[in-house]
Amino acid sequence: MNAPVPHPLADAAALPATPAPVKTTCPYCGVGCGVLARPDGTGGAGIAGDPAHPANRGRLCSKGSALGETLGLSTRLLEPMLRLDGELVPASWDAALGAIADAFRRTIEAHGPDSVALYLSGQLLTEDYYAANKLAKGFLGTANVDTNSRLCMASSVAGHKRAFGSDTVPGVYADLDEADLVVLVGSNAAWCHPILFRHLEAARERRGTKLVVIDPRRTASAEEADLFLPVAPGMDSVLFAGLLAHLAEAGALDEGYVAAHTSGFEAALAGARALAPDVATVAARTGVPAADIARFYALFAATERSVTCYSQGVNQSAQGTDKVGAIINCHLATGRIGRPGMGPFSLTGQPNAMGGREVGGLANQLAAHMGFSPEEVDRVRRFWGAPNMATREGLKAVDMMAAVGEGRIKALWVLGTNPAVSLPRADEVREALSRLDFLAVSDNVRANDTLACRPHVLLPALAWGEKDGTVTNSERRISRQRAFLDPPGEARPDWWALAQLGRRLGHADAFHWRSAAEIFREHAALSAFENDGTRDFDIGGLAGLDDAAFDAMAPQQWPVRMPGDGGETRFFAEGGFFTPDRRARFIVPADPAPAAGVDDAFPLVLNTGRIRDQWHTMTRTGLSPRLGGHLPAPFVEMHPADARALGIAAGDLVRLASPQGAAVLEARIGDGPRPGEVFAPIHWSDANAAGARVNALVAGATDPFSGQPESKATPVRAEKVAARFRGFLLARESQSPPAALWWARVAVEGGEGWLIADDAGPLAWRARMASLFAPFERSEFLDVEGGTYRAAAYDGEGRLAALLSIGPAASAPDWAAVKDLLNAGGLGAAERRAVLAGRMAGAASGCGALVCSCFGVPADPIRALIEAEPGADVARIGAVLKAGTNCGSCVPELKRLLAAAPLPA
Repeated sequence: MNAPVPHPLADAAALPATPAPVKTTCPYCGVGCGVLARPDGTGGAGIAGDPAHPANRGRLCSKGSALGETLGLSTRLLEPMLRLDGELVPASWDAALGAIADAFRRTIEAHGPDSVALYLSGQLLTEDYYAANKLAKGFLGTANVDTNSRLCMASSVAGHKRAFGSDTVPGVYADLDEADLVVLVGSNAAWCHPILFRHLEAARERRGTKLVVIDPRRTASAEEADLFLPVAPGMDSVLFAGLLAHLAEAGALDEGYVAAHTSGFEAALAGARALAPDVATVAARTGVPAADIARFYALFAATERSVTCYSQGVNQSAQGTDKVGAIINCHLATGRIGRPGMGPFSLTGQPNAMGGREVGGLANQLAAHMGFSPEEVDRVRRFWGAPNMATREGLKAVDMMAAVGEGRIKALWVLGTNPAVSLPRADEVREALSRLDFLAVSDNVRANDTLACRPHVLLPALAWGEKDGTVTNSERRISRQRAFLDPPGEARPDWWALAQLGRRLGHADAFHWRSAAEIFREHAALSAFENDGTRDFDIGGLAGLDDAAFDAMAPQQWPVRMPGDGGETRFFAEGGFFTPDRRARFIVPADPAPAAGVDDAFPLVLNTGRIRDQWHTMTRTGLSPRLGGHLPAPFVEMHPADARALGIAAGDLVRLASPQGAAVLEARIGDGPRPGEVFAPIHWSDANAAGARVNALVAGATDPFSGQPESKATPVRAEKVAARFRGFLLARESQSPPAALWWARVAVEGGEGWLIADDAGPLAWRARMASLFAPFERSEFLDVEGGTYRAAAYDGEGRLAALLSIGPAASAPDWAAVKDLLNAGGLGAAERRAVLAGRMAGAASGCGALVCSCFGVPADPIRALIEAEPGADVARIGAVLKAGTNCGSCVPELKRLLAAAPLPA
């Protein structure tokens, strides 16, 4: 038995006792915003944007602004757990790590190194990622190490490497400030990267920058565009092939750049002309009007300072790498790359997807942007002193889970992600995880869908406010993640747990690290090892940072080849690509096929994605009442024509089904999707809704180059789900899910709320709620004939403890006026009567749906202002109510409210 392990931070200086702000980095998207966290001394913190951070200059989006609401221990896993006799029981770190070491050792001895795997997360810090890849690829001997970043940006990686010879983002955020044309492809940046969208808005005001949005769905970003091109799913490469052909015909090529710095142009142009011989063909295949295509082509050809930003709509596709290549082709052909205000720009979705790429977080990579050529394998082997170096690529995420299901992978360690929700064919993934010989999970929550797959070991990881290390954002800027809260319970850094496993497996010298700073120095040294400019990623100039310098390190972009290097760096303006001949490669996209499987049985195409105020599977954002107020229920957005044909109205429950699975969602009707297409967000899981796991429907056909699964074009059918009664439950204390046909859990001030749909009526609900209401003083309203039941429970101080309201679905009760009462003090008689009437005392109605999450502004006061001031505009709404003045992601909604207002007489 190994000796008990010390806390890895035991020798570190204590966190400051005074509430001085700590500079750290936001844990959400790849923008990488700087955050000032001011600990309050009770486990929470005040959160503000860091004015000195170059990514955001003090601004935060709605999610970043609400970070303080997500701090706390109510959902945290605080001690290691071992499964004994079928039950999880508390254990020591020594016992838990020993169980993982024994399982991995035993499995490798019996079945070889490729029978074990690690599945990682773009929310890990770079140092965590580095430790995982060194352990697996250098010492366990397997490259079966992949990450949920495979699901969001692997096609960008593959597209960069095909074109540039390296996974290099050529541009910087400042290009958005300096561009005269910005093209957003498959990117709803107004919601998903709102701080960058504010850069773009400022450029439009200052220099008249034009915005083109290319997306199958009319999003908040599309509503702001000068030109919107509603491209058919999967047809982006046809649109950009047509653009390349047009650029050649219009004489808009930079022939000098093409001749000096590229190869393969003639084949690419011939392929483009074959794929898109004329605008009429492009229009027919993409579904975009020919006049709009011609307008886009002319605008791009005439505008030198052009940036093309692309995100999940491009990457999450079976043709994703070809789409990236088709976009890059147009920038290479015009020489619009690596210069101010121009270039292709991949917007990453996770806070450290880029850092993961730097250390080889994907199964087809080695650390420091190296691959699996014999020379690179040997180089990394020598640097690490690795005795069991993996010599070939491992299994990518979708193939890894298939291998789990087939029994080829027998032991798996999942760190910081929730694959039972996020991967395609999520039902199959959940079943496969449950059958593993050995499953370990490192997480900071004690319950999610993956933790329901009966893991053998649970390890308590640090959460955002407790982590120390680095992350890299979409413009290659490395920022410090600094801890501002003490580690709670037995929670430990992920890098430390991985290093402890390495030691237990006999590799103590290789995993001797005592701090994240030591790992960063090793990572930086490897980036420079035998580099001499042959690899793009080089931060060797940071390898000599001592602990104090690492702690004080300011945000900076790579490369940092020598100490003191800094400033914004662009790549490829003068060529210098990382291919053997230093020339970029044009590619020839394959002819994309329409979404496979669409037929009479599955006539609709499902597009999945994110919404403004939630993140991944909501284990963090789901704790914030503010963020839960905007779109509180899992939904499917449908075109009015499709909804009419199916007899579906707004608010109805809809069952979406595919050959892989099904989900029940609330209908939202609008002109966002094209006819024949529907959109559903990915955030809900079995932990926060009944049967709303959208990725259970997704087939996940993968891109042949990147292995990234298709998430934007799944054939589905839709049908209305009849539910006679609708309502809600509010409770001060956490409850088990109600026994209802359908439910969705929402964070509310002072407790939690449940939206409910059911076929059971008032008497059944009165009986179901008896145990919840039993300990409290209770008041009730029951109308059996009318189908209505309302009940309120009060504690000994007269405070509302719980409230249930159930009524006919056609006149479903609304909680807008009462849901904040859980946070109120004792209620008097009049207020109690108002509660049973479904409204606050003296209030005629609620305040409407939440519009601005940053400042908690609902719709009704905005409408009232518009009615009182017929000439009001977005600026006036901001001046009076503050809505739209922070991240700006609600501005499109403010404009819709203004447009819907009656014209003044």
